[in-house]
Amino acid sequence: MTELATETPEMGTLHHLDDLRPAPDPSDSPVTLVKPTTPDGPGGTAVEDAAPVVEAVDRPDNPLADWLTVPDAPVLPVWARSKASVLANAHALARLTWWHTRYHGIRTPKYLFKTVLLAARGFYRATVGLWPTLSAQDHSAAVKALRAQARAKPEDVELATRLQVAHAERTRTRRWRFGAAAVVVATSAIGVALLDPMAQAGIAGAVVTPLAYLGRGKDTHLLDQGAPPLKVDMSAAQLNDALRAAGLLKSGSGKDAEKDAPRVSCSMGPVRDGRGWAVIFDMPRGGGKTASDVLAKREVIAQELGVDEIQVIMSRVRAAKGGNAGRVSMWVADDDPYLADPTPSPLAAMERFSIWDAVPFGADARGNRVSVPVIWQSMFFGGLPRRGKTFTQRLMTAAGLLDPWVRHYVADFKGGQDWMGMRHVAHRLVLGAEEDAIEAFKEMLAELLTEMERRFALFRGLPTSICPEGKLTPQIIEKYKMPFIFLTVDELQEAFLAMDDKDREAVVDDLGRIARRGPAAGFISNYASQRPDAKSVPTKLREIITIRCCTQVTDKTSSDMVLGSGKAAMGADASLLSEEHKGVTVLVTGPASYATVKNDLLTTAEFNALCLKGRALREALGQITGDAAGDVAAGAGRAGVTIAPVLSDVLDVMRHSDRLHSVDLLARLVNADEDRYGDWDLDKLAAELDAAGVKRTTKQINIKGKNLAGYRRADLEAAVPEELLLAARAVDPSPSTDATA
Repeated sequence: MTELATETPEMGTLHHLDDLRPAPDPSDSPVTLVKPTTPDGPGGTAVEDAAPVVEAVDRPDNPLADWLTVPDAPVLPVWARSKASVLANAHALARLTWWHTRYHGIRTPKYLFKTVLLAARGFYRATVGLWPTLSAQDHSAAVKALRAQARAKPEDVELATRLQVAHAERTRTRRWRFGAAAVVVATSAIGVALLDPMAQAGIAGAVVTPLAYLGRGKDTHLLDQGAPPLKVDMSAAQLNDALRAAGLLKSGSGKDAEKDAPRVSCSMGPVRDGRGWAVIFDMPRGGGKTASDVLAKREVIAQELGVDEIQVIMSRVRAAKGGNAGRVSMWVADDDPYLADPTPSPLAAMERFSIWDAVPFGADARGNRVSVPVIWQSMFFGGLPRRGKTFTQRLMTAAGLLDPWVRHYVADFKGGQDWMGMRHVAHRLVLGAEEDAIEAFKEMLAELLTEMERRFALFRGLPTSICPEGKLTPQIIEKYKMPFIFLTVDELQEAFLAMDDKDREAVVDDLGRIARRGPAAGFISNYASQRPDAKSVPTKLREIITIRCCTQVTDKTSSDMVLGSGKAAMGADASLLSEEHKGVTVLVTGPASYATVKNDLLTTAEFNALCLKGRALREALGQITGDAAGDVAAGAGRAGVTIAPVLSDVLDVMRHSDRLHSVDLLARLVNADEDRYGDWDLDKLAAELDAAGVKRTTKQINIKGKNLAGYRRADLEAAVPEELLLAARAVDPSPSTDATA
């Protein structure tokens, strides 16, 4: 008989129903699942292997159809469906047990003292309870009654005799009861004294335990509370009241208004989940309110629950996770989950990292790790100054440093120390927003666009076995020496402010082309800007960025300017962050995917150390090219040759100029390192460069018709050891030598 089987998607188990199916009724018209038997050959003999006719279980006239339906539900709970989940929960239980063992272990003396006090109170209560029996108060009632009668009739001899007999009986009862109690106590004490210490301890525990239990009070707890008291309480009733106050639920009417009022249906919780409350609920039908309406009322809901809106984490539950348009997942933290100390970035301790893997980024409010994939992506970081924007942006670039098959192009229009370490690695490095730096940036973009088109031309000529999707692959990277290109641009607004409208439009178009078409050719764009407005973040550039990240901003409009239109209404609102939330960002990775993240911390010193690691990795593969190969100051440090720090810094700030006036040179030095050069004047600069061995062929420099004191780059390089200059000039900085079609 042909088997009819159903499969449960989650478990992958086949349930065969042949044995459960009732015998077919000949009077019924069976449903044919296979073609009827047909004659075969001249004799018309039937094919013996033809499948017989069977009846479907789900026939509408089958009374057992509902009973035989296999439930489409998993057999095991969520935590027991995989080995990893079982092990994770077992490890969590072990950690919790070990924590409680240590917590209560150090409080053992306190618990013993409390036990003794409770046992003493229990002994007192036991004595008070036994005293009526020991003192024979059951005889006292008769004695008191006879004594009262004797006072009324003092001449009655018989009554006096009865009183004496009753009094004597009570006295004898007291004596033998107290005596028996004393004998029991003395015998027990002597017996215990003769036992070994272990038995004595056991008996003492057997006696003290019930006495301590008897001595307990209504609010008396022997053990301290192992967890802090709840700062936030939450129940289904409180949730409904908060939603009703926010206008998301209608109020009831009539005498039973509270009973008749619509309520949400909770598919989970509210339950404790880490340091907060978790609940998943569905909005009632007929009310006209959706999950999006709930997300838009975040501030009001937080106020009604008695918390700050930063503590309320809400998101829609989509159909892929069993949700619908009215299902909301909410987590309410006990306190601000983003004020803890930052977690050190794991990148700092790594020796190597593959850019194909997701980059460790930080942790969300519940402590879950957040990683961001960067290949085939473009990124934009925005927000107010001094909120950790550059530190966050550097996490992405740092991951690329540890992969030798990543070539870096960096433009820092602030020109400070944040990206100075990239001179050891970057194929192109632009520092500052002066005119020469802007021109160097334009040339860098032109070089990138040429390289992008060259790569696409190569892909078109490759067979599908090597380039199946028209994208960069690991095989192409190694065979054609064609690394990923990581373009990092910081303080983009400074470059736009230094350009006229025509140049700005051209640069925006170039950046947009790289962000739009570059990912398939292995380009990773990493842009950042402080001023989230239409001029510093043009819409035509912003809207094609796939990953956006924002630190604190002033209002929802500015937040949407960085994260995308309408994101604040969905819950991705960076204006909720406060001044204390340094290193906290709102991360948007898709149209409906976002999270508020406490970013990992990678200090400037750690980032510079990663730059040196990155150089060592690339030197082993011959991937040091461009500016990194020809940088004199960086080469001096690697070769162990000592040159004056001021000479090294001057060469850095003049990397795009062959001559510079002393006034402009000093201004660039102050911008790069204000702590060192903030109190310098022109005389001190000249004296320090003279001490570093700089011999000027001319003190007056003519730049655009202005003849002022200044320096020529050739004079500065003459003060550097000749072997370093020869090594730097021997390198061909062109990227085309690494990959040819």
